[in-house]
Amino acid sequence: MTGIVILCVALVAATAFGLWRRATDGRMHDVRPVPDADDAPPGQLHIADRGEHGGDVLTAAALGTSVLGSRATFVQFSSAFCAPCRATRVVLADVAATNPGVVHVDIDAESHLDLVRALHIRRTPTVLVLDARGVIRQRASGATRKADALHALDALNEP
Repeated sequence: MTGIVILCVALVAATAFGLWRRATDGRMHDVRPVPDADDAPPGQLHIADRGEHGGDVLTAAALGTSVLGSRATFVQFSSAFCAPCRATRVVLADVAATNPGVVHVDIDAESHLDLVRALHIRRTPTVLVLDARGVIRQRASGATRKADALHALDALNEP
């Protein structure tokens, strides 16, 4: 009898986790500021100063690209064997191609571990949405849907 109770509890917990993951995966949310450079552990990369919205400011040089978008930049952290990364890459490239001033930058997480640590990237794909000044305004973990990417662009225009 105890085994059945344990099995039922495990099934309920796994189902609840799966439903939560499905509901939150790939959804954009506003960023919380990461610790200041003074609060960061020794050796951790400090990206830049805080923007007016509380997010860190990323430069094109920090991302290893030549230019940021004049409206927005999608920064995607990917890994080589990540299937959701490929789907997210297609979605963000399409959104960037159809929206003037929007750039998509794909970064290999394994090759940029200092940046991954500094930005607290915990899984791939993780997408950061930067405004025109490079301020991180939103982020999402998991496969990003086109509707969520477009909504993130619209949110940049809000005060």
